[in-house]
Amino acid sequence: MDIKQKRFDMSNRFFIVITLLVLGILVFMGWEMRYQYKTFEQQNANQITVSGEGKIYAKPDIALVNLGVSSKSNTVAEVTKSNTDKMNAIIEAVKALGIDEKDIQTTNYNLSPYYNYTQKLGSVFQGYTLDQNIQVKIRDFTKIGDILSQTTAAGANTAGDLQFTIDNPEQLKEQARAQAIAQAKANAQNLSKESGIALGKLINVFENSTPYPVVYNSAKMMGAGVAEAPSVPTIQPGQQEIDVTINLTYQVN
Repeated sequence: MDIKQKRFDMSNRFFIVITLLVLGILVFMGWEMRYQYKTFEQQNANQITVSGEGKIYAKPDIALVNLGVSSKSNTVAEVTKSNTDKMNAIIEAVKALGIDEKDIQTTNYNLSPYYNYTQKLGSVFQGYTLDQNIQVKIRDFTKIGDILSQTTAAGANTAGDLQFTIDNPEQLKEQARAQAIAQAKANAQNLSKESGIALGKLINVFENSTPYPVVYNSAKMMGAGVAEAPSVPTIQPGQQEIDVTINLTYQVN
């Protein structure tokens, strides 16, 4: 036998070994997947899941409103000074109405060039625009109208996204959770009694909760300045719903 033939035989044997090894791995993986599926099927066959829901209704205790200034100018320095002066006046107006500094938060600061399109010249650079927004947390709802009016008079040309919510909903969420768990356990006991199935160990708990804030649409007042603030209608905060759903999974004996 020559060297070329010997190399071919060795290569052929190596290919056969690799093929058998791959086939063995595939068979093992298929068996393992089938075993896990059967095990999962058997486990699920010996389990039941019941649900319970808890709902708590509460009046919101804070209002959130977004206030902003949008300015345009030829240079960065000019637009920055214009916007900063107006925003400082807005913040001072808010503080003068008794809003704590910790309840005023900057949410947006965006400086960008703007262009004017002409058919003859295409896009022509015009200057810069600066958008800056703050979110104000209002704890005294009687001040909402004054805040909107006075900040608009101070230079805010964007105001809105008013929403009512609960500052610390965890306590209410715990109450809703307790209701949901009690209802789920009662449903499990009723199911066991009516079906004759004996409940075993509680093996899984899944929670899903959804708060529903009261949101009002944006009200925008655009312009270089607003000489007279718009009248603000009476706003009713309504109620907020905190909804918790609990799923309990039991083993079945």
